[in-house]
Amino acid sequence: MSTAAEHPRGGAVPQPPATIEELRTALTRIAPEAVATFDAERAEAVTRARQEVSSAPMRRFLRQWALHVAIERHPDMADRLRRLEARAGSVDSIEEGRMVAAEIGRILDKAAAEAGLPHSGES
Repeated sequence: MSTAAEHPRGGAVPQPPATIEELRTALTRIAPEAVATFDAERAEAVTRARQEVSSAPMRRFLRQWALHVAIERHPDMADRLRRLEARAGSVDSIEEGRMVAAEIGRILDKAAAEAGLPHSGES
């Protein structure tokens, strides 16, 4: 069995509903290297939810991974985001830093919209 990411010819993998099962299934297709992290963070979120007697840790977990899937299902966008994040650590000027931060923000906003998540300014 191959662990290579699977992207259908002619387009991205559809954005799944933000459920544990659907997000994990999507990850196995588009970012199999992230599944172990997903599973570990899910276990941690469950533990925190039980300790806090709150669903907030699970909601945060699902939002985080829905955003991750929304990005990773577009290989070019995911690659661009990684290059921008790496570049952010070594900018030479405030203007360049602002440009990099703005582009990262646009990518994250687009992914959040595709995942059906609230805009960055909303709760």
